[in-house]
Amino acid sequence: MSAYIINGGNYLSGEVRIGGAKNSVLPIMAASLLNLSESILLDCPCISDVDISVEILKSLGCKVFRDGNTAVVDSSQINNFEIPPHLMNKMRSSFIFLGAMLGIGGKAVCGYPGGCELGARPIDMHLKAFKKLGVAINEGGGYISCDSSRFKACKVALDFPSVGATENIMLLACKQKGTTTIINAAREPEIVDLQSFLNSMGAKISGAGSNKIKIEGVASLNSVKKRIMPDRIVAATVMFAASAAGGNITLKNVNCSHIESIILLLQSCGADIYTHGDSLDIICSKRLRAADTLRTMPYPGFPTDAQSQAVAAFTTMEGTSIVKETIFENRFNQASELKKMGADITIGDRLAVIKGVKRLYGAHVYAPDLRGGAALVIAALGAKGTTVVDNIHYIDRGYESLDKMFSALGGDIQRKDFYE
Repeated sequence: MSAYIINGGNYLSGEVRIGGAKNSVLPIMAASLLNLSESILLDCPCISDVDISVEILKSLGCKVFRDGNTAVVDSSQINNFEIPPHLMNKMRSSFIFLGAMLGIGGKAVCGYPGGCELGARPIDMHLKAFKKLGVAINEGGGYISCDSSRFKACKVALDFPSVGATENIMLLACKQKGTTTIINAAREPEIVDLQSFLNSMGAKISGAGSNKIKIEGVASLNSVKKRIMPDRIVAATVMFAASAAGGNITLKNVNCSHIESIILLLQSCGADIYTHGDSLDIICSKRLRAADTLRTMPYPGFPTDAQSQAVAAFTTMEGTSIVKETIFENRFNQASELKKMGADITIGDRLAVIKGVKRLYGAHVYAPDLRGGAALVIAALGAKGTTVVDNIHYIDRGYESLDKMFSALGGDIQRKDFYE
């Protein structure tokens, strides 16, 4: 067990470099199977979800070498096309390996994916798309068995612009004969990063970033070296921390176009934000104003992965904020923990009403999931007194040394590991 001990109230200042994106590196690690060769990944974050992906790759016969934020994957000796349940149930995005395995092996078996309990994140959309493409699927005994030997390229229309389903189709189709087209594709920057990675290998994919992606199958793929895009959700977390605790922070290695919805929101609340190239300055020298209404939406709308952090920041803004969650029904899990700190939050029907209070107070709270845990850290940095944030193994899934990052900015935060 591990926890963060945070003494709140310190003004945050300084410079932080944003590392590679969790939501980009995981599908790219799965894609490293496809070239049956070497893939060098730069700016690969040291987070537990990457650790799990490495375990999965090794279980399939890959060799993986890591040196700091560089990971080298050698997939030339793949000898297994089955991922056991104990690895699959550690994270939801593990299901992305299914498309990659089918893309090279024809047959693949895996357990059902796990991860944070944010509500229904059905894999039905993935399987429906696979079936449309001619994949035979058999479910039973806790396993999903697939056979892509009768793959047939065609147009696949998604019922919802699912990031995971879009990525799985790209991985499945890029080495198959014919042209596959995804209609109503997800438009997230991480999709663009995956296309860039695959095309650097020799794939022929176009349209990422729009709602229509075209995949022309190729016979083989080559070795590749790729720098992972900056993590827009980590950038958002730092920005909301500045708004909650007060701060003057420079973020380096950011793609400001990826976080435009965050920038516009915080500017409307009274934060001063200046962008220049791949860096951003955020200055919050006074109490901010409430955000009125915020609604999560697929990209380019406000990301659900930053909603919990926004709610934490809203708890001390002047006025009332209303947040509508449209993606995951359990994304407000952190609300009950924020209430322990004095927050005034009412939850109902995927809607949160947050009445700003002048100050939050330290308490012993428990991270309910990855982003909810980050939200509690944000609240604690701005609170009066000492907060213990427990269950931080959730936070470790997506943030590399979050304590060290905020300590470098002047926050009083320490990690304590117990029973280890």
